Amino acid sequence: MIQHRRRASDRAFWGPLSIRIRHARKLAHFSQAELANALGIGPSAVAQWELPTGTSPTLRHLIEIATVCGVAFEWLSTGRGTVATVGDEAPAVEPTSFATDETEDRMLAAFRRVPTRKREALLRWLEEFF
Repeated sequence: MIQHRRRASDRAFWGPLSIRIRHARKLAHFSQAELANALGIGPSAVAQWELPTGTSPTLRHLIEIATVCGVAFEWLSTGRGTVATVGDEAPAVEPTSFATDETEDRMLAAFRRVPTRKREALLRWLEEFF
């Protein structure tokens, strides 16, 4: 059976998240330890992400993997779109627009319950508080 080398320009490559993470890492010519070092985490975390039944990275780590490896965030997180980033192409979804953990998610849900006319005052108070 002939194996074809994958390139960052391959449009048909998608697979499960664990395979996309491995593919991104290999495109950047990183070992698991090198990627972990670039992300400031332990190598075992990268190994877990690359296992078919392993854990999944947080949204923040997905953003960092895409940035460090030079792949498109949309492709890495969903498998859709092209693998490589194309110039200064704007992402379909801005990843920093999402809550990164349960606390931020709860905070956003609570903020959305605040009447519109009171939101600005609450936001100013939060900004001054910190």
